[in-house]
Amino acid sequence: MHEVTFERYEGQEAGAQLDAFLPTYEEVYVEPPYCEGPRDVAEFIDRYRLQAKRPRMRLVLAREGDGVIGFTFGYFLPADTRWWSNLQEPLSADFTREDGTRTYVIIELAVRKEWRRRGVAAHLHATLVEGLDAERVTLTMRTEPTAAPAQSAYAAWGYRKVGVSHPWAEAPFYDVMVLQLPTG
Repeated sequence: MHEVTFERYEGQEAGAQLDAFLPTYEEVYVEPPYCEGPRDVAEFIDRYRLQAKRPRMRLVLAREGDGVIGFTFGYFLPADTRWWSNLQEPLSADFTREDGTRTYVIIELAVRKEWRRRGVAAHLHATLVEGLDAERVTLTMRTEPTAAPAQSAYAAWGYRKVGVSHPWAEAPFYDVMVLQLPTG
């Protein structure tokens, strides 16, 4: 067994890593509660290519040897974001105000099944948010019982629920979570 290493990529370097972690994405997201198929994967690829062009995009890969065993990525919410607009109960304008530097959003965080509960996700998360000059981090998580390990991890890392999002008609409901980052 090899040592697990973590690599952080920013900007264009992050965009160039899609082929490295796509097999991990496909393996993780075929499982419940996601149950994604080929069409979902194709849509993810298209979204990732656009997201990778966002300012201050960051990707972290966890590797064992040459294989990617986990990944996470995100970027800063732009001033014109629609991130907060899908909440079932709106939050205050002050809370949802964005300026491109206030809130970092984690889009995905995934670890292959055989590597779960070994601290890989926590290390991916810590490496992703390390050194961010942001007030807070946000993410959404599934609410199904099969997502309980992720729900427990986010709570242990200090996230709190601020609302429920329903981003499009066929989408499931997601809990919207926020982690306040230390200032200074």
